[in-house]
Amino acid sequence: MFGRDPWGGPLEISNADSATDDDRSRDLDRAALMRQLDETQQSWLLAGPGDQAGKKKKKYVDLGCVVVDRKIFMWTVGTILGVGLFIGFIMMIVKLVPHKKPAPPPPDQYTQAVHKALMFFNAQRSGHLPKHNGVSWRGNSCMKDGLTDSTVRRSLVGGFYDAGDAIKFNYPMAWSMTMLSWSVIEYRAKYEAIGELDHIKELIKWGTDYILKTFNSSADTIDRIVAQVGVGDTSKGGSMPNDHYCWMRPEDIDYKRPVTECHSCSDLAAEMAAALAAASIVFKDSKTYSDKLVHGAKALYKFGRTQRGRYSPNGSDQAIFYNSTSYWDEFVWGGAWMYFATGNNSYLTIATAPGMAKHAGAFWFGSPNYGVFTWDDKLPGAQVLLSRLRLFLSPGYPYEEILRTFHNQTDNVMCSYLPFFNSFNFTKDTPGWYCGPNFYTTEVLRKFARSQLDYILGKNPQKMSYVVGFGKKYPKRPHHRGASIPHNGVKYGCKGGFKWRESKKANPNILVGAMVAGPDKHDRFKDIRTNYNYTEPTLAANAGLVAALISLADIDTGRYAIDKNTIFSAIPPMFPTPPPPPSAWKP
Repeated sequence: MFGRDPWGGPLEISNADSATDDDRSRDLDRAALMRQLDETQQSWLLAGPGDQAGKKKKKYVDLGCVVVDRKIFMWTVGTILGVGLFIGFIMMIVKLVPHKKPAPPPPDQYTQAVHKALMFFNAQRSGHLPKHNGVSWRGNSCMKDGLTDSTVRRSLVGGFYDAGDAIKFNYPMAWSMTMLSWSVIEYRAKYEAIGELDHIKELIKWGTDYILKTFNSSADTIDRIVAQVGVGDTSKGGSMPNDHYCWMRPEDIDYKRPVTECHSCSDLAAEMAAALAAASIVFKDSKTYSDKLVHGAKALYKFGRTQRGRYSPNGSDQAIFYNSTSYWDEFVWGGAWMYFATGNNSYLTIATAPGMAKHAGAFWFGSPNYGVFTWDDKLPGAQVLLSRLRLFLSPGYPYEEILRTFHNQTDNVMCSYLPFFNSFNFTKDTPGWYCGPNFYTTEVLRKFARSQLDYILGKNPQKMSYVVGFGKKYPKRPHHRGASIPHNGVKYGCKGGFKWRESKKANPNILVGAMVAGPDKHDRFKDIRTNYNYTEPTLAANAGLVAALISLADIDTGRYAIDKNTIFSAIPPMFPTPPPPPSAWKP
């Protein structure tokens, strides 16, 4: 039986091939389902058991928004991790491998000169030298100082030789240590930045350790101190060997070195007190040593105040070489440092007493040396210290009157160095100074200071640096025993070394950092060893040089400006903190 397919094809109906209605319904459902599946899903459904066994089923990873082949996913993740590790490894190598940094700019000339100027103190050391002293032609010397003296009979080994001889003058030596300490207190950060902080602290301690030996530093009250070791006077004739009669290396000295003590020496005692007090601030982080210095300073200042007198009586060796004209300036100078080291107002009362200032020469305006700060006249330095106290702490009554006077006089001295001025006016807290009608900025004052150092370092008519070892042209024949005699293992006796003194040749040993005496008032200079007025260096002069150089050294002035706080660290608050207000009244 044949029928017509309504869609255009024949439709055969046969009893043999006919299917039931249920079979046809199932076939239609299967076809509908097949149309809704993709090819992969159809293969799963249509493949027979044999086909599925022959094919390996693929694995997928469902990432939520997309289904990814697992192999592709794992390959992608591995690639990303590998690339990341490779980049990290490269970055680690870049960081660990040392890089060649650009060379820092060379230090300015003042910084270079500081390094050299400090080395002069190494060359002047007496006693048992440390291995790292850094001056190859120097060795242990004068190891019996004090021990062979019939009066003292205790060790006075150490300290510094004063100049081209081997005398230890305690008066200028103490001032030198005070100056070095003052420079560290105000410019510690600069010294640290140029790698000289440990060096200069070691030099200061070398000096203060020796000063502590010159009196009974463990006692509260003393009755004598050592003024000097060695003798230099040759005016009386005779053939007794001493430090000026002979020309010998300090290491070869075999003659007796007398010790001079004093029982009424206010100037020396107050200066030694200033040295120990200033150093105690430098070493304030080492409490035991700092306290030891303060204790010694108190005993010295007390001794100077009670046993009045100059350390250099007429005719003495001290008077010939380092005569002290007065002790009143040391009372002001030492009193100021004692106040800064202890915070005890009694020292400030002494330093600011109007009568003390008068005796110290604060009003001697006609003096040719007025305002010149030296190892003999400490008043200008004391006035600067106390002016700083007024500016930064303003202690007020009863100190204000004399502090204001000192501040005015400090301004006057600074103005006197400038090229133009008519009269002096006081103006507080300005970025410069009024000198009469003219205002000078701080930079103008610094420019003047630089001009003085530039002259010393070579900007002068001789075009010569007066600091040995600095620059291309400097003195080759300093008046100095140790530098002028060869370090060749030969011992030259008292008179044997004079052939080196008289030699026209340059010194065999370079006295690095020594500032010689310099030219005369007409800018003339003679590089002659026999003329100490031109070529002899001194401890005190080099101490002042170091302080001036470090103050002007151009080291990131913003970071390494002057320290305005450390010097006042021991001073208690000027004005007590007011008590809190009472609680509110409640009915």
